[in-house]
Amino acid sequence: MSRNASLKGRSLLTLKDWSPAEVRFVLDLSRQVKKERKTGKRPQRFQGSTLALLFEKRSTRTRCAFETAFGEEGGHPVFLSTADIHLGTKEALEDTARVLGRMFDAIEFRGFKQSTVEALAKWSGVPVYNGLTDEWHPTQVLADLMTLEEELGSLAGRKLVFVGDGRNNVAHTLLVGCAQLGVHVTVAAPASLQPAPEVVAWARQMGSKTGAQVGAVTDAAAAVRGADAVYTDVWVSMGEEEKSAERISLLSPYQVTDALMEQTGNPRAIFLHCLPAVKGKEVTESVIEGPRSRVWDEAENRKHTIKAMMLATLGVV
Repeated sequence: MSRNASLKGRSLLTLKDWSPAEVRFVLDLSRQVKKERKTGKRPQRFQGSTLALLFEKRSTRTRCAFETAFGEEGGHPVFLSTADIHLGTKEALEDTARVLGRMFDAIEFRGFKQSTVEALAKWSGVPVYNGLTDEWHPTQVLADLMTLEEELGSLAGRKLVFVGDGRNNVAHTLLVGCAQLGVHVTVAAPASLQPAPEVVAWARQMGSKTGAQVGAVTDAAAAVRGADAVYTDVWVSMGEEEKSAERISLLSPYQVTDALMEQTGNPRAIFLHCLPAVKGKEVTESVIEGPRSRVWDEAENRKHTIKAMMLATLGVV
């Protein structure tokens, strides 16, 4: 496997931390490790290494992807919830980070505040991976980009439209990741749930270099025309359950239905979702279970992109 020395020892807190070339390298490496696994290879490249998995929020794909990717190659992942350690209580966060950095080779964090994962990276001295915060979800979008490329054969010049809550962590990270790889990206959301202006501005500046066109609109039907992929996420994110009724009222017109998929005018357009999905809310069952859906490939690719990210940042390849 080829090497990319620039990623050794690096963290992934947001995709903005990495250059387009570094994202490209990890995607190429992801294809290689996926092929290895499909052919039964287990090179044991993490043998003797340890990974701390810090979780404030529940998880299916993120936890399973990190644990299996690290463990099947001989590494030892250790799951630590807020019920297990003094994360942010009794002990200062920087003290926890320094202790973990002396005992582990890398740290993954999934939780609420972006400042927490940033503090872990600042004080631990080892690579730290953002498995999700309220602001960003970089490991998800690596898998999204891999899935798009597998399905479409290329990324540059393709069009992805995110429909729904445009100011959530997935929508923001898609704006960044797509812009880095030259994917035209539009977020269709109600006026009150538009993506943060500074994220759109960053993506547009990046897109001016990569050829990606970046948009934020309110008309879902118009936005999806010509799309190669339509993407959505839950209407009510973790920690925002009290806003459920308000979000359903605002976002019902943005439900991904068969009719909306037809509005793309592209019979090969695919459907993506980071999961978990609430079928019948943000997406109809007929779409997510239908022939256009690639959500299960997308979920599997969390594992391969996360393994590639760890291989690159731990300097194994």
